[in-house]
Amino acid sequence: MHVAKVLDRKGAEVATIRPTATVAEAIAELARLSIGALVVTKDDVVPAGIITERDVVRSLNIAGASILKRPVADLMTADVAVCTPSDMVDDIMGRMTDLRIRHLPVMADGALCGIVSIGDVVKARIDELEDDHRHLVDYISAR
Repeated sequence: MHVAKVLDRKGAEVATIRPTATVAEAIAELARLSIGALVVTKDDVVPAGIITERDVVRSLNIAGASILKRPVADLMTADVAVCTPSDMVDDIMGRMTDLRIRHLPVMADGALCGIVSIGDVVKARIDELEDDHRHLVDYISAR
């Protein structure tokens, strides 16, 4: 299954935040949307970074509550791993595992066109396995 199919099922909406927003604003947006990551972008087209709940928690542990007033750009991961709609789900699942990340922005023609989480990928894989199972049962039953 391709990433494009995952986006077809879940939608292509991407939650973004500006690099100048405060970490407190990012936390509020993560909570409001019940998500684990925001793509950091100046123009909603090209990612400048990504900020996750994990980034916030680790920074809180190191620097304390003072990080809440700092800009997102100070905490974000600037070297963003991305994928494309034509990438295979199995491939990005492996990449996410290897890189120990939970979110991959999706890029097409140099522009942000979606985001997939490890949950999206696992759900897609389970759906695929259930479809295979159903086809095998139908095939066996028809014989």
